[in-house]
Amino acid sequence: MSGETAADRHLAVDYSSDAEWADHLVAFVRAGLDGGEHVQYFADATDPALVTRTLTNRGVDAAAALRRGQLMVATADETYLAGARFDPDAMIGLWREAVDDAAARGFRGLRAIGEMSWGARDIAGAERLLEYELRIHHEVFERLPLRAWCFYDRRLLSVQDLRVLAGAHLARTGAGAARTAGRGELSAAPLAGPPGFRLAGSAGYESRRVVSSTAAALAASPAERVTLDLSVLDHLDVAGLADLADAARRRPSGIPVRLLGAPPALERMLALFPELRDGLEVAGR
Repeated sequence: MSGETAADRHLAVDYSSDAEWADHLVAFVRAGLDGGEHVQYFADATDPALVTRTLTNRGVDAAAALRRGQLMVATADETYLAGARFDPDAMIGLWREAVDDAAARGFRGLRAIGEMSWGARDIAGAERLLEYELRIHHEVFERLPLRAWCFYDRRLLSVQDLRVLAGAHLARTGAGAARTAGRGELSAAPLAGPPGFRLAGSAGYESRRVVSSTAAALAASPAERVTLDLSVLDHLDVAGLADLADAARRRPSGIPVRLLGAPPALERMLALFPELRDGLEVAGR
């Protein structure tokens, strides 16, 4: 993984056919097995037996990899969805344990695929999936020797959900990789440089989930200093600003969140509601 960035190792992979799924699966797993890495697959909509059968049919000796413990195929329900609800903090801890375990067993690294279609179902904690995707760039991939592909099946997710969740990754591949958010839609993503997040588009009532998830990621970030880039934000309503300000006040470091490129309308709101400035520091555009 030498020379690769965290963005290179954490990809959103979208597909809309079984053939596309198989192409991504086989390429990823074969590279990991050939490289001496521990490879894990967490299935949701896919039968685990289909995973191993597809690998075998494409020339990958999945049975041997399973026997020697280099390949693990499980379901999300058996692993990170096994608790009462999905918990980003617990999942981040599981990644740290899995990386340590792979190293202790002599593997050169860890790579994993997780099917994310469960995010569209009525699963306790599913509303925190966007928060999780926003957090793991800095909290996991910038700290651990891990490569993971998040599989998004376009047949199982709404267009809006796919745009929001896949858009929380700095790298994306698949037939829909070039698709961007619709005009006015709000998107959130981690920053590629300093710890922080970027909001783009228009933030109002209809995008409350994106703002709330960004606020949750902001409050949970362990980084001492965090930047919130608003330079391509078209609109943020008072309720959204209040959510972000509250998250900034709750950060453990006590150091104000740096607002980069805040639009003039937001600065006017801060002037009208000075109590929202607590925990925020407005930087230049």
